[in-house]
Amino acid sequence: MGDVAIVGIDCTFPGAAGVQAYWDLLMRGGAGIAPVPAQRWEARDFPAVSGSGGFIDDADVFDSDFFSVTPREAAAMDPHHRLLLPCAWRALEDAGRAPGDLAGTETGVFVGVMGGEWGRLTMSDLARVTPLLGSGSSAGMAANRISYHFNFTGPSLAVDTACSSSLVAVHLAAGSLLTGECDTALAGGVNIVLSPSLGMVYGQLGLAAADGRCKPFSADADGIGRSDGVGLVVLRRLADALADGQRIYAVLRGSAVNQDGRSNGVIAPNRWSQQRVLDSAYRRAGVAPDRVAFVEAHGTGTVLGDAIECAALGAVHGVPRETPCAIGSVKGNLGHTEGAAGIAGLIKTALALHHRIVPASLFADRENPQLRLGERGLRLLKSPLRLPRGESLAGVSSFGMGGTNAHAVLGSAPRTPRSGVAGGARARVAGDAVGVFTVSADTPEALRRNLAAQADAVAGRPRGGAAALCRSSNLVKTGLPHRFAAPVRDTGELVGALRRAAALQDTTAGGGRPWGRPVTAFLFTGQGSEFPGMTAGLHRDSPLYRRHLAEADEALAPHLGASVRDLLLGGDERVHRPRFAQPALFAVGYALARTLTSLGVTPAAVLGHSLGEYAAAVTAGALGLQEAARLVVRRGALTDGLPAGGGMIATSAGPEELAGLLAAEPGTVVAALNGPADTVVSGPLDALDRITRQLTGRGTRVRPLPVSHAFHSPLMAPAAAGLRTETVRCAPPAVPLASTRHGRVLRHEPMDAGYWAGQIEEPVLMDSALGALVADVAPTHLIEIGPRGLLLQIAARGGRAPGVEYLHPSPGPGATGLELAEALAALYRGGLDPRWEELYAPEHRSAETLAPYVFSSARRSWDRESFVPAVRPAAAPVTAFTGFTAARPEPSRGAAGADGPDADDPVLHAVVRAVAEVGGYPPERVVPEARFYEDLGFDSVMIMQLKNQVEARLPRLGEVSVQQMLPALRSVGALAEFLGDVAMARSS
Repeated sequence: MGDVAIVGIDCTFPGAAGVQAYWDLLMRGGAGIAPVPAQRWEARDFPAVSGSGGFIDDADVFDSDFFSVTPREAAAMDPHHRLLLPCAWRALEDAGRAPGDLAGTETGVFVGVMGGEWGRLTMSDLARVTPLLGSGSSAGMAANRISYHFNFTGPSLAVDTACSSSLVAVHLAAGSLLTGECDTALAGGVNIVLSPSLGMVYGQLGLAAADGRCKPFSADADGIGRSDGVGLVVLRRLADALADGQRIYAVLRGSAVNQDGRSNGVIAPNRWSQQRVLDSAYRRAGVAPDRVAFVEAHGTGTVLGDAIECAALGAVHGVPRETPCAIGSVKGNLGHTEGAAGIAGLIKTALALHHRIVPASLFADRENPQLRLGERGLRLLKSPLRLPRGESLAGVSSFGMGGTNAHAVLGSAPRTPRSGVAGGARARVAGDAVGVFTVSADTPEALRRNLAAQADAVAGRPRGGAAALCRSSNLVKTGLPHRFAAPVRDTGELVGALRRAAALQDTTAGGGRPWGRPVTAFLFTGQGSEFPGMTAGLHRDSPLYRRHLAEADEALAPHLGASVRDLLLGGDERVHRPRFAQPALFAVGYALARTLTSLGVTPAAVLGHSLGEYAAAVTAGALGLQEAARLVVRRGALTDGLPAGGGMIATSAGPEELAGLLAAEPGTVVAALNGPADTVVSGPLDALDRITRQLTGRGTRVRPLPVSHAFHSPLMAPAAAGLRTETVRCAPPAVPLASTRHGRVLRHEPMDAGYWAGQIEEPVLMDSALGALVADVAPTHLIEIGPRGLLLQIAARGGRAPGVEYLHPSPGPGATGLELAEALAALYRGGLDPRWEELYAPEHRSAETLAPYVFSSARRSWDRESFVPAVRPAAAPVTAFTGFTAARPEPSRGAAGADGPDADDPVLHAVVRAVAEVGGYPPERVVPEARFYEDLGFDSVMIMQLKNQVEARLPRLGEVSVQQMLPALRSVGALAEFLGDVAMARSS
């Protein structure tokens, strides 16, 4: 049998809500046994059943809105199904996956569930039977619910072998993985003690503990105490888990299932069958029994059951070995979780192997001497057992009342090699690295709730670097509509950012819900933005930028005869000379653009200001990197060889105001039209001085630009002539390129030698080009690509892109990796799903544990008398639905309020009331914008009920088929509009 990795776990057991709480309960020797809650039944009414047991707190809570389940369907659903859905979500998160990423995949679901008590309790009154009860009461739907809501298309089955159900489910899931039927599997089980009926059966069989507690292998053992429980593990083939770098709790080395056959009775255990299933599991795992350090036994605490199991365990493990095989049973802590018993033991064993310590067994101090454990090579753990270095092996047993036995063999996770970074360097890099921490949720209130939970979890960690945590959050916490993202370096910064955002009433300040993907445009800065050491901070912090700057440096070096990278990082003052400034700026532009595109930021259009057009052309696919590098070096050399004496000034005047001044100064020209009142003039220095004095005297702002020559003027003619002789390999832009030479978007024109020659001496038509870009692609974000912020200021002054968000990943001398991370965070908040992995160095790509998603606890469904009413006829008075005892904390203003938008629209009013009736929603929750499938959780059965309700409420409408309604089922308002049109057409 091949190896299967346990990569994710979630569970809730009595007194232990969550994996960490479960482990803490086990390690402190705690127990989850308590009196029967009045919500279940009145214990005094059933004296034959123990008044205690193991009960999950808040087992009636279900966040139905999160899973798009109507309140009426949620009320009709078996509580087993309701517990499984959030458990599955959290288990997948724990496996390091955003659950939504698996939608549409052949992920398998295997759920152990015992009996169908909910169906017996709810379907016995035939007058109250509904389709929702029919689907909601089937134990067989337990796995199907998960597959449906998560959109998994792999095998999906519920397993009922009584008390061994969940371990048999794990066995089947492993087989499905190893045959290639699925690549990821959820496996486990669930149990809720809904009534005292099975407890009465145990009592009549003499199997019930008087105090409701299991006391496995104890001299005080007197029977079973029943308990709730839910647990799921995420399984993958070991090779796949290792290849994907997932955390591995333990490895399933092999498992086996068999049957007692004809024994002393259908519910009597069979020692020989138990012995054979152990032998078979060890054989399949390729493991000798003497290597097994401990066995998590079935251990119910019945006198006969314990005796038979110990005899079978001793027959297999009672072989010569250094120390006896340790045994224990988690039923001493939890009680008998029946359909979830096997998964409770498996999770305990996986955690013990993961933490390398086996919890002590409750009741070990009163070991039953009749079990003769010592003689059989077995021992109960009176204190925790520390596991030695190297691989440790363990067994897990689970036996069903009807004779189906299961045993699994688990091993500790394989050691994985550490990163090659030296220890000191690793600590330094980990502490300094920048990451983006992400959280997502289904509503604004849920986002605040989960931000607070993450803040508390991170605050409990030692302060240190946050990059690995951020990377894990990007993998796990990014799949829901309301988004938060913050760039941070360490956990202290992270806690502060999370708590500030959680305290905001308006989460859009740090996050929000994007309604589409961002449309980005890259604006490439030209000459005049250079300075010594530009982007050095980003180069230090970003491995991705380092890689792409090295690519540009390699392309430029053969033509430049020097390293641009060394020039930049060394703070060399030669960066102000055109010969070096232009290649350096090109390298920065290219590297910044490639960094962003590698992170998944794909521009819808590009624009380059003067020299910036070279990097823009590469990004658009009009020039190759090598060709652009050659041309830029040539341009820089030609410019550097021109005589000095020219300059440029920026003015707040328009070209009309400047026309007379320029006419009076031969050699001066408009070099750039950046905006309606944002013009750059180029020419001889003495002429520029005279123009400056005249403009200043008029009150016009003038600023000299830090350039070495009069660019974009007739003084550039010699350089233009040199470029015109070049042979340029080019192609039409694959991405819309707004040409600042022509002031429009290029379509099929080649950016050939003639283009680049004209570009150096003609004016930069920035304002027209930006206007054309905005008209062409309607960007939501403008991103400046350059070492200093110039073009975004120009865009803001010109007003060409109102309502657009401005981003700059490297906005000046103090820029580090934080600004790049903030740009990515802003785009994520705006709807982008980045390629997060590229943001992090290999040493930060480790799986870190995050707090699980916190679901809403506002809605509860339990009372069987109130949460399964049949849909009332439309003519009956509509009353508040009683399927839950608490409303959502953030009800939106609905259509059915006294002054709601349907007050003057009888068709909308009727549709809202019909939707509320069929779905069980309070009418104020049904807004016209609500979508039937995504928001309200309607299905085909409910749509048919809705059709009948609408026809009853609108008798003048007549009959409308579902096929006619289908195109209008986009939203409540769309359906009302359609029905209104139908009614009008039929009445005319």
